[in-house]
Amino acid sequence: MKSIFKLLGLSLVLGITVSCSGTANNKTSDNAMATETTANANTSGTDFYSFKVEALDGQEIDFSKYKGKKVLLVNTASECGFTPQYAGLQELHEKHGDEVVILGFPANNFGGQEPGSNEEIATFCQRNYGVAFQMFDKISVKGEDKHPLYTWLAAHAPNHEEPSWNFCKYLVDENGNVVAFFPSKVKPMDEEILAAIQK
Repeated sequence: MKSIFKLLGLSLVLGITVSCSGTANNKTSDNAMATETTANANTSGTDFYSFKVEALDGQEIDFSKYKGKKVLLVNTASECGFTPQYAGLQELHEKHGDEVVILGFPANNFGGQEPGSNEEIATFCQRNYGVAFQMFDKISVKGEDKHPLYTWLAAHAPNHEEPSWNFCKYLVDENGNVVAFFPSKVKPMDEEILAAIQK
């Protein structure tokens, strides 16, 4: 009789062990699937127009609204030597808004030069530069926490360029292709950018 109880006890222990093992395996599988899903969201298979990104005011912006338009994407910062380029971006928006849509992405990746909250960034941009073009939620544009949009942009840029400092610029054409990358030193109203958006 004791032997039977011992066997039953052993079976229960084994059952629990198998159950725990199965649960652990399922979690590992779930984690692997999540990692794979995240990776897939960051790869070249993602279409530019499939992105949905939160704006400074919390509204979700669906990039499908930009189909058929050229788009200039800029990683911005409020305390940078290039910050006066906000004025040039606003001028570009006012003078060539029918030719190119400007999207600003505040990022604190370079020199900690964008420390503010979304509200503080919005106030700064409006008060100092009268920014009227679309500004987005503060994101990361490099490193392990890089936003999927910027992973996609770097993967599809002509030479796989990625921002090396604040105010780098990607130009996306009317068909959602990344056709040019401009480093920080190229100002929004420089001929190089004007020529590219007028092609």
